Order: sequence, then C-alpha cells, then structure tokens
Amino acid sequence: MLHEGGDLAELQEQLQYRWQNPALLREALVHSSYTYENKEQGVLNNERLEFLGDAVLELVVSDHFYRSFPDKSEGELTKMRALTVCEPSLAAVARQLQLGRYMWMGRGEERSGGRNRPSILADAFEALLGSIYLDGGLEEARRVALRQLAGVIEEVKKGQAVRDYKTDLQEKLQRRERKAADPIQYIILDESGPDHDKVFTAAVVYRGKRMGWGRGKSKKEAEQQAARMALEKYWRVINDTEG
Repeated sequence: MLHEGGDLAELQEQLQYRWQNPALLREALVHSSYTYENKEQGVLNNERLEFLGDAVLELVVSDHFYRSFPDKSEGELTKMRALTVCEPSLAAVARQLQLGRYMWMGRGEERSGGRNRPSILADAFEALLGSIYLDGGLEEARRVALRQLAGVIEEVKKGQAVRDYKTDLQEKLQRRERKAADPIQYIILDESGPDHDKVFTAAVVYRGKRMGWGRGKSKKEAEQQAARMALEKYWRVINDTEG
C-alpha cells in the first residue's frame, strides 16, 4: 500500500480535475524507483501512463496550433509543437504544480535529487495526462493540458520558449542545404544503471558521421544533449562530412 507522497486533494484542486478512479491518479505519480524498492507491494509505476500521455499531449498540442495558426506551414507548426512538448518545457510546468512532492519515489532516487529531476517531472506530467484521458476522456485531457501549458504556449508564440536543440539542428541543416536535408538519426549507444536509475548515452548521426553525443536520465534528454554538442561544433563537422 502506498504511504508516501503529498496531499492529492491539493493537486487535484490545482489541476481543476477530480479523478473518478483515484487509482489512476496514484499510478501516474509512482516512479519506477518506488516499485523497484517495494516489490512486495506489487504497485504499478507510471511508465505505461507516460507512454499514453505522450501521445495525448502530441495530439492536443498539434490540434491547438493547427487551429490557431491557419497560415503557418507544417515546418513552423512542427517547431512550435516541439518547443511546447520538449522535456524542459514540461518539467517547468511540473515544477509550477510542485509535482515532485506528490510523487512516490524510492529513497535512493529521492536522495539523488529525483524530486527535481527534469526527466522525472516531465514524464510524470505526461503520465497525469494519460491518466486523465483514461479517467475522463480526451476533452478533459485537452482542457487540463492547455490550461497548464498556457504559459509555455504563449512563450512559444512570442519566440521566447526553452531552446529545443534537436529542432535547431534540423533547421540549420535545412537552411544550408536549401532543400530537404538528409535525415538526422539519433542512436542510443548505451544505457547503464538499474531500471529505476538509468543513464542513457545518445549520438546524433548525419550522413554516416557522428556529429555529437550526450548523456541524460532519459532518452530525450540524452538526444537533446547530443544535438547541443552538434550545434556547438556545427560548421566543422559539416565541413568534415563533405571532405
């Protein structure tokens, strides 16, 4: 039986949504480190809900920008969506909700700063949306998502959003090629550590050459760091690919 976490009534009030099935809310807030350290409880963690919530969020944000900006191109809409749903943006929203204090988390993860770790917070926010979708349907998930992301969406509209290195790298390549650039590939080179505390290493590859690599507590974070390294040494690497 779960016995940690903050007052879930407060969280529901902040979200302006009350779960019909409270078990779905609790599941959304259980980090894998908790289930790892408390196997005897048989508690589900939030990874499956995070998978579902990621898809719900992509649909909701895509639909919002599509309807709000009828004159923007597919490329512009794609960039706006990427900036809205990227890990730094979702983690910022989760911090405003103080989501970390409501989570059930293993003691080891908590001691290492897990309640403020961007990847954990972003995943938990997606898991919450997944649980709302299952509990109340798509329209409720849409309402909550757009309300919580309103500040981020406004920043995206003004061009003041958190930087998305993967999108920046793609755009630089496209501008230089003056046509559709060759596809950029992100490859997970390694993952180490136990299931509840993994570290991922990713590489970004263009035209068969490795442009950069990065590490993170999630695949998304590792890929962003790889793209960041590629941008920092952009021109030298591109010239090497043509040498």
